[in-house]
Amino acid sequence: MSKTTKNGIEIEKSVGAPNDSTWQKPNPKGDWCNIFLLTLLYIIQGVPFGLTSILPIIIQSNYSVTYNDQGSFSFVLWPYSIRILWAPIVDSFYIRWIGQRKSWFIPVQYLIGALLLCFAYNMDEWLPESGKPNLTMIVCLFLVINFLNTTQDIVVDSWALTMLKKNNTSYAGSCNFAGLNAGVFIGSVFPILLSSEKFCNKYLRFTPDSGGIFNIRDIIFFWSIIMISITTLVAIFKKEKDINLEDVKITIFQSYKLIWNIIKRPGMGIFLIALLTSSIGYATMEAVSYLKLVDAGVSKDSIMIINTAMIVLKIILPIPASKYTGGPKPLKLIFKFTLIRLLWNIPYALLIYYTPLLITNNGVVNVSVYYYLISGFIIGINDLLNGIMIISYTAFFIKITDSRFAGTYLTLLNSFRILGWITPNTVILKMFDILTFKKCSNDGHDCSTTDFQNICNTKQSHNCVTIVDGYYIEVAICIVIGFVWYSICKRIYKNVELKDPSHWIVDMNKHISVNI
Repeated sequence: MSKTTKNGIEIEKSVGAPNDSTWQKPNPKGDWCNIFLLTLLYIIQGVPFGLTSILPIIIQSNYSVTYNDQGSFSFVLWPYSIRILWAPIVDSFYIRWIGQRKSWFIPVQYLIGALLLCFAYNMDEWLPESGKPNLTMIVCLFLVINFLNTTQDIVVDSWALTMLKKNNTSYAGSCNFAGLNAGVFIGSVFPILLSSEKFCNKYLRFTPDSGGIFNIRDIIFFWSIIMISITTLVAIFKKEKDINLEDVKITIFQSYKLIWNIIKRPGMGIFLIALLTSSIGYATMEAVSYLKLVDAGVSKDSIMIINTAMIVLKIILPIPASKYTGGPKPLKLIFKFTLIRLLWNIPYALLIYYTPLLITNNGVVNVSVYYYLISGFIIGINDLLNGIMIISYTAFFIKITDSRFAGTYLTLLNSFRILGWITPNTVILKMFDILTFKKCSNDGHDCSTTDFQNICNTKQSHNCVTIVDGYYIEVAICIVIGFVWYSICKRIYKNVELKDPSHWIVDMNKHISVNI
């Protein structure tokens, strides 16, 4: 059966064609091995992201850096938001006998493993125990690693659509969320806690000893070898399904034109704008809160203990969440939780404000069980809501994606969502010092900059006192913007979700014969 579109595209359609709008109930039976493998691929993808996420905490804890420096470091995450620039290349160029996705997966994953080995080898020089860290080299290396990791994300996201049965593609969002968070756990919690003398002596050793059980360098080295080994096993034993896309003759130019054709779909442009602004309401909570806890005296070990519970929650979350996100309207959950999450900025800000009082006793920092419970509850609710929203977005993206051009289509949608998260975070960090006002005790002179702080602190009995904390100004601004976004974009999301999945199928301005 063939159909010629208004743009002259002839599509030979059979069972499983991408514009089949019939929704089928997911059933993982017969797909468990693929679900496990897909989760494993997301785990090894999450390890570099986990390392990227803990470096700001390590730097904030051990070295004298400003929030402006942290804003500069946040640029290492930008490849996640601009990956659409090379997604068409990933979709267009491959070696057929290797596989459309494996052609990229294998070399990219080997390069990530090699670069992590390079970081482990140079870590003592770039992150010395005393002195300033070599932020330039660290930023450059992780910029390249994250560029490769985003390429990997393009590959695995699109591979999921053919690896899983059609009625099970909604599980890809759960595999993504659980796998990435397990990888983040490996890449963040393991290096911090297993290298901490205090944590190891308190929880893991029978007899106190100096240093951690492992150092960070050895942990990174070990997981680099594991990642390279998994890549080798996938290269040898996993065969990629041949979906007969060789008959689709699309040049690299047409692949980039495809991006514009996707954006031109009725309703897509306004939806992408809504995605681009969707995370502003929670930006301060996401970008600054952990760093403020470090400034308040909470050690990186304590933060990782709290974070461990949160990551375990995230790994388990997809199991119950998939019951709701796997339905025909996954976006409904997002607006159910948006208002709650906006209001949750307030208890988060209260936690930051009262943390110095809760953890300090007679000038000595002592993080009690009660503080772990309070902070764990506040952070946990935010992470729970955020996790369900991410799974819902992923399920919706997969639902409307044209599987012929999955890499480009999914990457476009995810790029706008992630750009809407990274951009406000970078702006928040860059603006933090500008919105914070400090004065030197006794003489009342301004000491908002690092140089003035050093001058003030060198004076006898003088301290640099915060008069206005930029954190609370940014929280207030973000909440207001978040409520405005909710009132404007609620109808946009509803209209988008009401459209049939066949509405989002792309017509290329060329006669193309597709056999699927």
